[in-house]
Amino acid sequence: MKPVELTQRDAMRAMSLTYSPRSCRSAVEALFALDDRLSQILRTTSEPLVGQMRLTWWHEALVSLDDRRMSAEPVLLALTDWVLSFGVTGSALADMIDGWEILLGDEALTDENLATYARERGGRLFTTVAQVCGAAASDPAAAAGEGWALMDLATHVRDPALAKRARDLADERLAVATGARWSQAGRGLGALALIARSGDNPKPGLLARLIFHRMTGR
Repeated sequence: MKPVELTQRDAMRAMSLTYSPRSCRSAVEALFALDDRLSQILRTTSEPLVGQMRLTWWHEALVSLDDRRMSAEPVLLALTDWVLSFGVTGSALADMIDGWEILLGDEALTDENLATYARERGGRLFTTVAQVCGAAASDPAAAAGEGWALMDLATHVRDPALAKRARDLADERLAVATGARWSQAGRGLGALALIARSGDNPKPGLLARLIFHRMTGR
């Protein structure tokens, strides 16, 4: 995966997070900061063994949150301060690493591998955000998260064939996520699904579409 520069998509993502209720925004920011940190490991590690060691450290550190072990690491501090109070466990957060580990190997990724990556990274992230924000059970958070993660992968891998397969799998999930009516508390996630579905180059009408989604949930 290559380094990501600040883009129009990043700005829209930041805007979409303001759709979440004020009471959970700090928790949402902490959860996405965790995803960003894990993503950084993949972007900056060329040796799978080193990447595995770094992910293992994070897995153990996240599990240790359940014992209320304090850490000076900023992401872990934010999770402790803002996320655990919503009933989220460190062990549940650690499960997201299973998705990242899929990307470490040198072997070609199968559709089953991609589905596991999508479920464990994006699906878990979005359902956790839905939990802390009090989104409705009917909100398709898992589908949105899986599609978002797959589209993120598709935009950063260099293998055109892999990018196409990831994008095709993402489209299936994002069609479900963007075809639903989201609850007020879940609209930040719905907005991220809309942004993901726009692909690499957001169209001019996307901003208006996001504003409409914020008002109606559609």
